[in-house]
Amino acid sequence: MALADAPPHADSAFHRFLSKIIDVRPSEGPALAWSWLYIFSLLSSYYIMRPIRDQMGVAGGVNNLQWLFTGTLVGMLLLNLPFSYLVKTFPREKFITISYRFFSANILLFALALYAATPEQTIWVGRVFFIWTSVFNLFVVSIFWQMIVDVFTSEQGKRLFGFIAAGATLGAIAGSAFTVSTVEHMAPAYLMIGAAVMIEVAVFCVRRLSVLSAALSERPQVEQNEQPIGGTWLGGIRDALSSSYLLNVSLFLLLYAVTSTFLYFQQAAVVSHAFANRAAQTQFFASVDLGVNILTLAVQLFLTGRILKRFGVGTTLSLLPVFSVIGFGAVALLPTLSAVVAFQLIRRAGNFAIARPTREVLFTVLPREDRYKAKSFIDTAVYRLGDQIGAWSFAFLTYLKLGLTEISVVAAVASAVWLANSWWLGRRQDILARQQETRAEISS
Repeated sequence: MALADAPPHADSAFHRFLSKIIDVRPSEGPALAWSWLYIFSLLSSYYIMRPIRDQMGVAGGVNNLQWLFTGTLVGMLLLNLPFSYLVKTFPREKFITISYRFFSANILLFALALYAATPEQTIWVGRVFFIWTSVFNLFVVSIFWQMIVDVFTSEQGKRLFGFIAAGATLGAIAGSAFTVSTVEHMAPAYLMIGAAVMIEVAVFCVRRLSVLSAALSERPQVEQNEQPIGGTWLGGIRDALSSSYLLNVSLFLLLYAVTSTFLYFQQAAVVSHAFANRAAQTQFFASVDLGVNILTLAVQLFLTGRILKRFGVGTTLSLLPVFSVIGFGAVALLPTLSAVVAFQLIRRAGNFAIARPTREVLFTVLPREDRYKAKSFIDTAVYRLGDQIGAWSFAFLTYLKLGLTEISVVAAVASAVWLANSWWLGRRQDILARQQETRAEISS
């Protein structure tokens, strides 16, 4: 056993340091560290590419963004079936490795295409890259959380998921800072090679975490963790559409995606008018990402776990919808670049720091097959369906000559529905978690 994998003693310096920030058990330290590096690598990779994607989306025309979101939804639907086959057929470590290396190879192909393309071809390569990057982001992060909710229990998730998510924020900060500092001196194709390298680091972390998971998990079926999960190709989609709990998880993500898309389009519109230079647009997007992630990190390290432990899943899950009602109302009253960007910054930080870790706790109470298949379908296809609904709804409202103020009012109403959904989910998760704990006690 490697030194980094050895369970730390309760009085070790590493554990004493972590204990000052979160409620962590000594045996959880190694898995926590590998989880951090894992998600750090994925988000570094994505945030190196995200400003490039956003700039290419603006360069292709703000009015064409809804078509790019349509392409993203189609890509998500197409990828879910082969991924479900991988989950059904191969052990966890293997199907995750295959998935990540598929995306890594794609990154290198796009780097080559951008390097060789003419200025006219770059517009079309950029549109395809926008779609692909949107698919990539959700899939690789969803796979990460699928593994994490399979390794940690609901009780552990409430204590640790916010802190684990801080690894994502550090990766996002690193990726954003790297792009901000090098975009004027390095072609996007070269930046993307670095993104592919970070995916390979994530593959290594998957292997180390797999070794640790059996000793860490308290679930009765842990001895089967590295066996194929089995089931059917369509099992995840079937369960996601037939379970009232999963339907409401889907609704939560759908409403988040719709309102996020409204805000994203509002930001894209004001930025396209405020900045004419492409490099300035890319640098602006990267700077916003950097600000989001600095704020997110502070909340994740010191507040998320405490908020979840003190207020529970329902109240914590409701915080972002409450803020969204207030934020869209503020933009309706003050429809300016500063207002949109400030709301975007605080809302995204609230999602990454509080809503996302809390939402992942919802999946810890599901059967193992649903943690991978249904979760993958919800995290990717349902999320991008929300993007699609948001994109075309925004286009329709714009066609009706509604401005920033009126569209913000519509988004505020959707956020109020989202708030009711969040509260129901929190209460239901508490019930399922207690049932899961009772079954674990009986089987032990």
